[in-house]
Amino acid sequence: MVGLAFCDFCMLKSDHYTYRVTWSAEDKEHVGLCAEFPSLSWLAPTPEKALVGIRHIVGETITDMKNEGETVPIALAEKQYSGEFRVRIPPELHRSLAVQAAEQGVSLNRLASAKLAGGA
Repeated sequence: MVGLAFCDFCMLKSDHYTYRVTWSAEDKEHVGLCAEFPSLSWLAPTPEKALVGIRHIVGETITDMKNEGETVPIALAEKQYSGEFRVRIPPELHRSLAVQAAEQGVSLNRLASAKLAGGA
């Protein structure tokens, strides 16, 4: 890629996606990642360059996908969430959670929500 001058057009196409930069001990560089495009990554010597790189490659990927008539992933930030999802658990765990909820005087839903949030 010629430099990493990030074009305004690429930025507009890719700036709503979920990005993360982390250190790769294996590569000894920072790696830029995008949750909506899990197969893409960008290695760079600094976190800033890793972010610019992954955003650029996501923008190029979106352009390629559109040109090929492929469906471009919706940004997680733009999806609508109902606040509900179903989880299958073993009956013994279900019973244990129901007992805990009853002992705490809360609904099973409230107990599960608190546990998922890192409380209780």
